[in-house]
Amino acid sequence: MEQTGPVVSILPILVMAVLFGLAMDYEVFMVSRMREAYVHGATPRDAILSGSRHASRVVTAAALIMFAVFASFVPGAGSMIKPVAFALAFGVFVDAFLVRMTLVPAVLALVGRSAWWLPRWLDRLLPEVDIEGERLHDGRSAKAVGHGPGEPVTAGSGFEGGPF
Repeated sequence: MEQTGPVVSILPILVMAVLFGLAMDYEVFMVSRMREAYVHGATPRDAILSGSRHASRVVTAAALIMFAVFASFVPGAGSMIKPVAFALAFGVFVDAFLVRMTLVPAVLALVGRSAWWLPRWLDRLLPEVDIEGERLHDGRSAKAVGHGPGEPVTAGSGFEGGPF
């Protein structure tokens, strides 16, 4: 930067909003893959390794693309855009590589099985959503799957045409 000046007033709000959205995307990619491995019988450590191994390519590619896009605005942009672009580029880099791909797996490894524990009362209240369609692969059709407490809500379970 050629000169110093005041911080653009909207900078913290804008940067936090964009980084939060990107961070949640990276978190979903990483942790959902780990959870899937754990649910399929892997130990917590193996689930973390498997999830990291498979999802890190997607997170790395997405983070590098976003970093390149934001960093490309730093050299030639005006004095109002440079701080925003630099903050976003730096934030994406730190969040994706240090937080999502280093600290989150490390904390999950330290916590072990407790990371995947859910209180029984909460487990009963939450619906079991079968996104991958595993129940269909088990030989049960969607109509054979009930929709009582603890049962998944799937196509053909009586919830079609609701208010949403």
